[in-house]
Amino acid sequence: MKKLLLLLLCVPLIGFGQLTYIPDDDFEAYLESNGMGDGIAFNDSVLTSAIDTVTILDLSTVVFLTSLSFTDLTGIEDFTNLTDLNCGNQLTTLDVSNNTALIKLYCVGNHLITLDISKNTALQTLNCYGNQLTNLDVSKNTSLEVLECGGNQLTTLDVRQNTALIGLYCSDNQLTNLDVSNNTALSKLQCYGNQLTNLDVSKNTALDYLSCSDNQLTNLDVSNNTALIKLSCKNNNLTSLDLSNNTALNYIWCSGNKFDCDALKEKMGLD
Repeated sequence: MKKLLLLLLCVPLIGFGQLTYIPDDDFEAYLESNGMGDGIAFNDSVLTSAIDTVTILDLSTVVFLTSLSFTDLTGIEDFTNLTDLNCGNQLTTLDVSNNTALIKLYCVGNHLITLDISKNTALQTLNCYGNQLTNLDVSKNTSLEVLECGGNQLTTLDVRQNTALIGLYCSDNQLTNLDVSNNTALSKLQCYGNQLTNLDVSKNTALDYLSCSDNQLTNLDVSNNTALIKLSCKNNNLTSLDLSNNTALNYIWCSGNKFDCDALKEKMGLD
């Protein structure tokens, strides 16, 4: 009889799975309304089994279309199968160390001071534009193809391990040096608005777009970049620019240097 009574007492617990703590009310409300909750509003939790199979989570679109606003993504660690995360909003912290399946991470326009992606080795696209990052370590992210980290406060950026990079966008930081000699697959490089005094793109023969305006460059050699189509190098300290090898070029913005930009454009037959 005692065993039967114990069994009956345990019956109500069957069906109640593991819960994930979600302290942000708007995040919980979104999950509840999209079939990822536990059916109880504002109890700071959702069923783990309802989120651990989710592969795509686009919270930025949700913010744009609704009045929801996310300031805390605690609980994201249990989205263990997540491959795509878009979470631009009002976040000050973001822990994706448990989301090891991530391939694309967009965390644009938050207030992040730090971002640890050392565990996200499958990452191919990272866009963390418009935060407050002073450091970004991408040395473990050797699968990265696109890195957009502009609009932060980076003083250094080491991409020597990221040999798969096709697009690098690191404008409007405080970089004084940028070594892209290992990034031979690079076709797009945007590094304007930094403090670069030197930029060697001689190994980047696949480069078709280069924007290095508003730096402190005194020399720019693009003789090896014969695939170059668009070049923006305005507001530097260049005294000359040899474009004789760049026959594919159809756009150049070179004003604000120490040579006659209009004369060069006329020589190249460009407006």
